[in-house]
Amino acid sequence: MIFNPSEHGLEFDCSDFAQSPQTLVFEDFVRVYFSTRKRDSGGQYVSVVVFVDFDKEFKHIINYSKDEVIPLGQIGTFDEHGIFPFHPLRVNDHIMAYTCGWSRRISVPVETSTGLAISNDGGITFTKYGNGPILTSSLSEPFLVGDSFVIYEEGTYHMWYIYGKKWFLDTEFNIPERVYKIGYAYSGDGINWKKSNLKGLIPDLIGENECQALPTVIKIGNTYHMYFCYRNATDFRMNFNRSYRLGYAYTEDINNWIRDDKSSGIEFSESDWDSQMMCYPHICKVDDQIFLLYNGNMFGKLGFGLAELSE
Repeated sequence: MIFNPSEHGLEFDCSDFAQSPQTLVFEDFVRVYFSTRKRDSGGQYVSVVVFVDFDKEFKHIINYSKDEVIPLGQIGTFDEHGIFPFHPLRVNDHIMAYTCGWSRRISVPVETSTGLAISNDGGITFTKYGNGPILTSSLSEPFLVGDSFVIYEEGTYHMWYIYGKKWFLDTEFNIPERVYKIGYAYSGDGINWKKSNLKGLIPDLIGENECQALPTVIKIGNTYHMYFCYRNATDFRMNFNRSYRLGYAYTEDINNWIRDDKSSGIEFSESDWDSQMMCYPHICKVDDQIFLLYNGNMFGKLGFGLAELSE
């Protein structure tokens, strides 16, 4: 573990939860954005985005944001009640961020969509491209679009994201639960997106009700490598045999992914902060090193950790 929010007296309200760490690499440091939680006027949690800056070895914190980097949405908008995750992308002289906006529902807890924000001050603050999302529900993806991760190659933006397959009532606990999978879209400008018709991009390992979340992709040579997290749809909060763990897949042609979790190179620890759960991964290259940041037990309540590719 490299960051436990309870151990840092940062100026923003961040005593617990540092979810979905995602990096922006600078010349002499690495900025890690993450979502933390605070209470709204009604006493309910909302997710807000802040950052900490590490040296390039992730050994020391050298700076941190003094406030949220982006405001939550206005009343009635798609990101009124939270932004989580938040994926920054540097393209030429611009820093773009793809946001997952959360809004509360009545019959189910939440709906999500993907938004876009742009920074003109080096990633300290971001301004929304608009009040609405750039990628959202559609006829074949009727709810829960989000967790967007984008890379830019030779004039094309590639996005991997999640979309909801169904909501259903868990009769054992009498609560609504959801199933979501990973999809793919592409764009010429990073704003207007075309969704691929290919469904089932990543094959299920634990059955059709497997929930797949937060894809992160890196290209090494001619091969794209994806890490993501997955869990069972029900009884996953306290039953650690059904909670989030990390999955891995690879491809050479964007769409035809081969799932190979056994080759992920990382496992649960025996008794530490990531012994019960591993979730919300982010893979990045810093100079000549490749790192994987991720959350552990309790969905990132204890902070995030770091793994380094060794071979």
